[in-house]
Amino acid sequence: MPTFISLFFYGIMNKHLGTMQLENHNIAKRIHPGSQFLRLFFFLAGIIATIAYRIIFLLNPFWVKIAWYIGTVGFILYFWHRSYIETKRAKLVRDYDLVNVIEKSDVQNDEKLVLSYLIKTSLTSKARFNSAFILIVSFIALLASIAIDIHFHF
Repeated sequence: MPTFISLFFYGIMNKHLGTMQLENHNIAKRIHPGSQFLRLFFFLAGIIATIAYRIIFLLNPFWVKIAWYIGTVGFILYFWHRSYIETKRAKLVRDYDLVNVIEKSDVQNDEKLVLSYLIKTSLTSKARFNSAFILIVSFIALLASIAIDIHFHF
C-alpha cells in the first residue's frame, strides 16, 4: 500500500513542483532526502493537522467541520510521508544487507553497537505500520465524512 500511495503522491509532486524524482536503481537518487520545500511541507502539514484537531472544542459547529477536514487531510499527508520514509529506510537496510555490513565492519565497539541498533531498529520498528494504519483510517474517515456531508446537504 505505501508503495502505490508513494508513487501516486510523489508523481504528483514531481509533475507539479519538479522537485522530487521517483526512485530508481541509482543509489544516489534512492537515498536523496527530497527537497527542503517538501520536507517542510510535510512537517507543517503534521503541525497544522494537530493544531486543527486540538482546537475543535473551542469552535462553533461550522468551524469544527472545517478544522476536522484540515486536520484529517493534514494527517493523511503527514502519515503518508512518514510511512513512505520509514518503509524506504527499512528497504535500504534490507537491500544493502546493512545489518551484516556493520557487523563485519572495522567500526569500534561503542560506535558499532550504536550503528547496529539504528540499523536493526529501522527493520524491526512498527512505526511504518502505525503510520500506514493512521493514513488508511484517516483516508476512510475522510471518504465517509464526504459521503455523509453530500448525502445530508444535497
